Amino acid sequence: MNKNGAIVIVEDDTDDQEMFSEVFKELNYKNEIVFFNDGQEALAYLTAKTTEPFIVFSDINMPKLNGMELRKQIHENEDIRLKTIPYLFFTTSAAQEAVIDAYSKSIQGFFVKPSRFEDLKGLIKIIVEYWENCVSPNYVK
Repeated sequence: MNKNGAIVIVEDDTDDQEMFSEVFKELNYKNEIVFFNDGQEALAYLTAKTTEPFIVFSDINMPKLNGMELRKQIHENEDIRLKTIPYLFFTTSAAQEAVIDAYSKSIQGFFVKPSRFEDLKGLIKIIVEYWENCVSPNYVK
């Protein structure tokens, strides 16, 4: 896990993108924030040999390649899997079937997007700080 890498947000809703953008601006993390409107764009970025992001926040319901399909393709790609990039779902609802499906694809978290800015900010802060303190196999010094 590259803790200095980009924070990737795969989200097709422009209002949600804007809220994420404002949250990260206020939290003032040094990581670059990279947005993708669909899973295909994100997959192309993640499969590039030169990219090693810190964490991926992904919506589930998106055009072209949805979040579940994107996660499946990432999980099946050994080059990406070995980068130990935390992959988290942020979606508008948590139907039990979707949660079970997500965890069967080895995601590291499933979250319902808070509608209030301060709630989202607090949740993002907890998540990022958790992963900043987590040790991964390829970055143990």
